[in-house]
Amino acid sequence: MAKKGTKAIVVGGGLAGAMAAIKICEAGYDVDLVALLPVKRAHSVCAQGGINAALDTLGEGDSIWEHFDDTIYGGDFLANQELPWKMVKAAPGIIAMYDRMGVPFTRTSEGRLDARRFGGTKKRRTYFSGASTGQQLEYALDEQLRRLEAGNIFGYGKLTKYEYHDFQSAILDDNQVARGIVVMNLRTMKLQVMKADAVVLATGGPGMIWGKSTNSIENHGTGAGAILAQGGHYANGEFVQIHPTTMPGTDKLRLMSESARGEGGRVWVPKDKNDKRPPETIPEKDRFYFLEEWFPAYGNLVPRDVASQNIYKICVNMGMGINGENKVYLDLTEQATGIPEKRLRYRLGAIVEIYEKFAGSNPAKKPMIIYPGIHYSMGGMWIDSNHMTALPGVFAAGEAEYQYHGANRLGANSLLSATWAGLYTGPKMVEYIEGLSSHYTETPDAVFKNELKRVEAIYDGFKKSDGRENVFQIFDEMGELMSKYVHISRNEEGLTKVGEELQKLQDRYHKIGLNDTKFDNYNLELQMAYHLGLMLNMARVIAEGARQRKESRGAHLRTDYTERNDEKFLKTTKAHLDKDNNPVIEYEDVDVKYLKPRLRNYSKNK
Repeated sequence: MAKKGTKAIVVGGGLAGAMAAIKICEAGYDVDLVALLPVKRAHSVCAQGGINAALDTLGEGDSIWEHFDDTIYGGDFLANQELPWKMVKAAPGIIAMYDRMGVPFTRTSEGRLDARRFGGTKKRRTYFSGASTGQQLEYALDEQLRRLEAGNIFGYGKLTKYEYHDFQSAILDDNQVARGIVVMNLRTMKLQVMKADAVVLATGGPGMIWGKSTNSIENHGTGAGAILAQGGHYANGEFVQIHPTTMPGTDKLRLMSESARGEGGRVWVPKDKNDKRPPETIPEKDRFYFLEEWFPAYGNLVPRDVASQNIYKICVNMGMGINGENKVYLDLTEQATGIPEKRLRYRLGAIVEIYEKFAGSNPAKKPMIIYPGIHYSMGGMWIDSNHMTALPGVFAAGEAEYQYHGANRLGANSLLSATWAGLYTGPKMVEYIEGLSSHYTETPDAVFKNELKRVEAIYDGFKKSDGRENVFQIFDEMGELMSKYVHISRNEEGLTKVGEELQKLQDRYHKIGLNDTKFDNYNLELQMAYHLGLMLNMARVIAEGARQRKESRGAHLRTDYTERNDEKFLKTTKAHLDKDNNPVIEYEDVDVKYLKPRLRNYSKNK
C-alpha cells in the first residue's frame, strides 16, 4: 500500500525525472509526473553517443578515479567535487541496471559490452546503443513507469502521468515551503493546482534562449526561470556548452554526435583557404587536420570547449573556413578513417541517416560540413548537496541544475548525470518528506488559491492586452543577441551591450499583443508569452554572469581576459533577481576536497 496523506510531484519525463519518480514510488509514495510532451518524447531521447562508466570491459586499465579526474579536469575544476565523485562511483551499477532493463547496448563479437572513446578521455568508457543511446535508455525507463502506473505493485506508490501539462510556478506557503505547483493543461489551456509535499524539477536546459540550438523547442529552461522569479538562485549560467559538430540549418542546428569522432572521424579544412575543390578530391597533403596537429595527445577527441574554440579560431580568427564561411569538415569517409561504410552505418546509423536526410549527402562518401552550436547548459538551478533549491521542498535534477560538470561537460557524462541525479534526488526527497512536521493536506486552501490567482492574472493580462509588440519577434531578437554576444567568444563591450539590449526587449515585452485569440485549446502564442518573460530574466542573468566573470575557463572564453583566474573566480556564480527584476551576482567557493586545481593542457597526456 502507498503511504496515505503524502504525495510527490516530478516535473519532467526525461531520464532525471523518470528515475526520480521511480525511486519515490519504490519508497511507497504516490507520484504525479508532469510532462510537457509524452514521456517517450522527452529531450533525453535526442542524446546519441553513449553513457560513461569505468567498467573497463575492454581491458584498458580504466578506473573510477580516472573517470573522476577526467570529469573534474575537463570541467576546469569548477564543479564541487563530492557529488561528481558519488556519480562516477555509481556509474558501473547504472550500466548494469540499464542492461537488466533490456537496453540493447552494442556488444563485441564475444558478447561483452562494447565501448568507444569520447572527448577528454584516453579510455573507452562510453557505452552505447548504436547512435541512439538516449532513446533506448528513455524507452527502458518509460517501461518501468508504465508498471508503476498500473498501481498494483505491493508496497510501491502509484504513478499518474499528466502529459501535455506545462509547469508554471511552485506553490509556496507562508513560510516559503513548497506545497505544490500550478500547471497549464495544454489541451484546454486551463490552469490548475496540483498539491504535494515536495516537487522535483527535471525540466531540462535553456537552449531556446539562443534561438537556434541542437535542443528541442521544449527546452526553454523556464522551470529554472520560474524558480528564479520566485526567489531561487541560478548557478553558473554563463557556462553553456557549444558542441563542436553541429549541422547548420535555417530552422535549427542538428547534432552530429561526438561518437562520430569517437569512431575515428577527423576534423579538417583545406590548407589553402582558396581551395574550392570538392572535399573528397582533396588529397591528404592538402588537408589541415588542425586538432590533430595542435593537440597531438588527444587529437580530434579534445573536450568540446577546446574543439569548439579552435574551430572558431580556424574560421573567424584565421579565415580558413570552407569557402571563407564558418564551416569545417567532419570526415567519416573510408579514405580518411579506414572505416568501411557497412561498419559506419552499424555503429553510427542514426546520425548518418540524419545527415543524409537534411544535407542530401552520404557521410560515408563525402565529408560532412559542420560548425559549433549551442547544445547544453552546465549551469542551472542552484541546489545543495541534497539537490534541494533555495526554496524548501523544491528539488532539481538533470540539466536543470548545475552541480556536476563545472565549466565544461565531458561528452556522455550527460546521460550518466541525468540518471544519477534521479537516483539520488528521489531518496533525498523521501527523506525530506518524512522529516516534515506538517503536510500539504494541512495547508490552508488560500495558499493554493492565491498562487493560482497570481498566475491567472498574468494570463488575463496577455489576453486583454492590445499592445503591438509580437511575442515571436521578441523571441527571435533575444536569440540573435545571445548568439552574437554570449556564444563561443565574449568580451566586455559585447556583454555590456547585450545586457542593455535585453533590458530594451523586456520593456517591449510588456507591450505585447496576441494574434491568436482562441484560448480554449493548444495556443502556442499564449504559452510562449508566459515563458518569454521568464526566458528574458534568465538571458539577463546568464549575460551578466558572463560579464562579471573576468577570466577564461572552460566554455567561457573571454578575449579580454584570456587566462583562468583561480584566485578570484574558482567560485560558483550564484545569481538571483532583485525587487526590480534585475540580476544580482554573488559567488560561492568551490569544493576541491579530492583534486587540487591544475592547468588543463590537452596537447599532452595528463
